[in-house]
Amino acid sequence: MTTFVDRVELHVAAGNGGHGCASVHREKFKPLGGPDGGNGGRGGDVILVVDQSVTTLLDYHHKPHRNATNGKPGEGGNRSGKDGQDLILPVPDGTVVQDKAGNVLADLVGHGTSYIAAQGGRGGLGNAALSSARRKAPGFALLGVPGDLQDIVLELKTVADVALVGYPSAGKSSLISVLSAAKPKIADYPFTTLVPNLGVVTAGSMVYTIADVPGLIPGASQGKGLGLEFLRHVERCSVLVHVLDTATLESERDPLSDLDMIEEELKQYGGLGNRPRLVVLNKIDVPDGKDLAEMVRPDLEARGYRVFEVSAVAHLGLKELSFALAEMVGAARAAKPKEEATRIVIRPKAVDDTGFTVTLEEDGLFRVRGEKPERWVRQTDFNNDEAVGYLADRLNRLGVEDALMKAGARGGDGVAIGPEDNAVVFDWEPSVTAGAEMLGRRGEDHRFEEPRPATQRRRDKQAERDEATQEFEGFEPF
Repeated sequence: MTTFVDRVELHVAAGNGGHGCASVHREKFKPLGGPDGGNGGRGGDVILVVDQSVTTLLDYHHKPHRNATNGKPGEGGNRSGKDGQDLILPVPDGTVVQDKAGNVLADLVGHGTSYIAAQGGRGGLGNAALSSARRKAPGFALLGVPGDLQDIVLELKTVADVALVGYPSAGKSSLISVLSAAKPKIADYPFTTLVPNLGVVTAGSMVYTIADVPGLIPGASQGKGLGLEFLRHVERCSVLVHVLDTATLESERDPLSDLDMIEEELKQYGGLGNRPRLVVLNKIDVPDGKDLAEMVRPDLEARGYRVFEVSAVAHLGLKELSFALAEMVGAARAAKPKEEATRIVIRPKAVDDTGFTVTLEEDGLFRVRGEKPERWVRQTDFNNDEAVGYLADRLNRLGVEDALMKAGARGGDGVAIGPEDNAVVFDWEPSVTAGAEMLGRRGEDHRFEEPRPATQRRRDKQAERDEATQEFEGFEPF
């Protein structure tokens, strides 16, 4: 059964915002109680947080769908809905967050580092919050905004100071087991190591981490063997150690050709050319291995490598190696730029930035795109005429109507607000003044041709009284 997973596809859904409430205060002897509808609660976020106790993405491999809770709707009596609970997802240190196209969204390094993978929707306003001097008793409320839906890829890149690279069965696992307290699987067949192993080494006052990467073979950078899956774990390491087998049983292999092959694969993978390196000639406890190590050492030193002859089985040369690695790690740490406190950069929007765009598409449809118009449309209850009028007012104040006129739109033209897959389409009717603030009684709007039945009855009765008065004034007595 798999116990280590370093790449998963995760489907996250933030919580939806709760709907606002349209309510009027009703109490004895208070006929004009006014609106008292509360606001909806905010939807919960999905947040990735680095946790040092987590070392694998296995949990998300088995459960790739994660949802935050929704916000509760508002209620009467000015009671706001409860906010949705944020979903905290712990991830290992060194996790890279990408979208499905491979674009990096976040690189999570360091305990406590967080990233909001999906933003919760904001709650809708109740009619108490929508009331004003001109609109004293709104008969509508705003709907909650749906939360984000995201498909992301989590990729783990091990954070270590030293990486051991080499052919399968070169003795990397044996070396890390004697340098540190790590207990990797060790056997006499290739590809014994299927997952990266981490160990902590103490050399004097220096403490550093070392990673054992699964064996590489020719073509690893193109996906052969296990190289492509685990070469990513070498990227964050400060020092590379070539572990060369001096007692291999394969006649066509030797330490120099093994080194050339590994260097070529690292070059093809890219991004590792500036890492300091040293060479470890392993298995010198074997007589033939000792002779071969003494034979190839001058050639390796001529190439500029520091060379160490060791035996993981006989514990030979390990102390010198560990202190040399500590020296290189210390130099790499000192060369790193000092981390500065995160600065908050405020970039104000231009004065003429309307926050939306109007484009004419090939089919003659005018499409409006922008954060505010799209959110306002999602918050509107189109079954409520007063809510539709309020939306028209907001769009007019934002300048959408003027922008449509400048783009050449005329009455009756189709207008879509939102993306192609989720847009609201309507026939545009321009107006000089659009005002929910000009409403008379609740539900009345001069933009709708048919008045309310009660209003029409009052008008008919008034017309009958006017007609009777005119007839009486024209009556002549005998």
